[in-house]
Amino acid sequence: MWPMRDFDLASQLAAIILIATTSPFALGQEPPKNFVMHEAAKPVAAIQFDDAQGRTRSLADFKGKVVLLNLWATWCVPCRKEMPALDRLQGLLGAPDFEVVALSIDRGGMDVVRKFFAEIGIHNLAVYVDSAGKAMRALNAVGLPLTLLVGRDSLEIGRLIGPAEWDSAEAIAFVRSMISKSGPAKSEKDSMPAAPPANATNSQP
Repeated sequence: MWPMRDFDLASQLAAIILIATTSPFALGQEPPKNFVMHEAAKPVAAIQFDDAQGRTRSLADFKGKVVLLNLWATWCVPCRKEMPALDRLQGLLGAPDFEVVALSIDRGGMDVVRKFFAEIGIHNLAVYVDSAGKAMRALNAVGLPLTLLVGRDSLEIGRLIGPAEWDSAEAIAFVRSMISKSGPAKSEKDSMPAAPPANATNSQP
């Protein structure tokens, strides 16, 4: 028989292994520091903003994608520092099933954002602007930057107040796990009924 102390140690080790292998954030999939995961996904306010072509957009336009929505401004020092990391994350993971939506609340509008992007070499992020700042109030933002992780169903999975290293190995693994957890994106082709076989006929035997 094992001594009681060895038995307790073995039990503790077994418990640790079980937690590590069954946790949804196992194997380097921990969320970034200060990221708050909701126990259940929450509805997101129906915010509107403009894209680079001046068209009115909303989060509904991204339904079917996992979205990392980042509220920021050029006058926000932590936002400026964080933007290159978000650009690299979009360059690495941006696809039909994921997009970083960097939403500026600059009152100066598109020109201010374009100038800033050009100055620091942002190549992968699209320009989105809410010059009226309504999104901040609608999303209950208490400061900038604010980042929301939104699932394919347009529900908020969690949020982070303040900057993060979004291009770190840990953050990339976390975002990848959230994309995988949400399931594959459905294309228009996927939603169409299957075509009958080419040799199918309407004749009865």
